[in-house]
Amino acid sequence: MTRQRGFTLLEMIVATLIMAVAVTALLSGLAGSTRNAARLREYDRASQLARYRMNELVMDRRFPVGSTQSGMFDESQTGRVEVDWKARITPFATPPPGVPGRVGLDRIELEISWRSGSTLRSFTVDSYRPRVLGADEGAPAAKQ
Repeated sequence: MTRQRGFTLLEMIVATLIMAVAVTALLSGLAGSTRNAARLREYDRASQLARYRMNELVMDRRFPVGSTQSGMFDESQTGRVEVDWKARITPFATPPPGVPGRVGLDRIELEISWRSGSTLRSFTVDSYRPRVLGADEGAPAAKQ
């Protein structure tokens, strides 16, 4: 009697089990990579929107010091995701009074927030803009 070559049933079950474990690990890694790529795409889109809004705020001289503005980006810009923004401008540095042509720095804080699934994500960026100060700005208060 000649011995036939081939795999036994036990060898086939073990090989199938090893392949199943390997495929499961591979698919799990792909799912994690896909989630990370989606999250990075959201942050990239939000940072581009923040840059766009910050450029507008820095150039807008009607945005008064000590005030706050807020709004939402157009969904055509955000990929149908609701993205909110909130900006605040505060004085940052002012030279002492009596200096001719005094220029102060204003700080603009911009917070961008959006919903990613059930999680609210946000980040804040800052920028500074120069501003020519009026004669009475930055002067110490008069004693009464």
